[in-house]
Amino acid sequence: MSEQTIALVTGANKGIGYEIAAGLGALGWRVGVGARNEERREAAVTKLRETGVDAFGVPLDVTDDASVDAAVALIEGRAGRLDVLVNNAGITGSAPQMPTTVDPATVRAAVETNVIGVIRVTNAMLPLLRRSASPRIVNMSSSVGSLTLQSAPGAEMGPISVAYSPSKSFLNAVTVQYVRELRDTNILINAACPGFCATDLNDFRGVRTPAQGAAIAIRLAALPDDGPTGRFFDDAGEVPW
Repeated sequence: MSEQTIALVTGANKGIGYEIAAGLGALGWRVGVGARNEERREAAVTKLRETGVDAFGVPLDVTDDASVDAAVALIEGRAGRLDVLVNNAGITGSAPQMPTTVDPATVRAAVETNVIGVIRVTNAMLPLLRRSASPRIVNMSSSVGSLTLQSAPGAEMGPISVAYSPSKSFLNAVTVQYVRELRDTNILINAACPGFCATDLNDFRGVRTPAQGAAIAIRLAALPDDGPTGRFFDDAGEVPW
């Protein structure tokens, strides 16, 4: 793209989201740091700017219509369009998540953020994405959302989780439906698995760094115009839905 690429990363004030913003900024892109918490959001923007990233804060609660609408207005006012949307904001939900004993509110909260939040933000940003010459959408999923991997004989895909894992399966299914509807457009839409990264979502038990987890999202955000769409990737290649 001849103009500076404009990206928005949700949940970008820390962890994998921050590293995605940093990686996109290192490409010379202008990056919106979407986050609910004002103090952490502005601290992330300051830190990114200190490393040379053209970053700006975007107050954004993906579960709130008014917040998302305000984010659209902010980006439109600053850039007039959006080239890349990385739907990274997510929660694991409170534990335990055994299906026979879970509080239904735990499942509802995970779906509200991890699925409905993605739909809310994507639909709101689509008019801005349609103004881009090469729009990209990256949905941050997880291999634990792969029904193929989860149901394989002898599969060890982490603890039993009736909120978080199915919310990522739901997100994968939603991603496919967007691809079906938008297949005649130039919007490339893919899902990304960052791997088991050490973040506060898992009490830093992960074996990969947030920067390692961000790499696949950065690659999918920067796909060429003839790149894949409607696929699910991790660092090693394609992940089965």
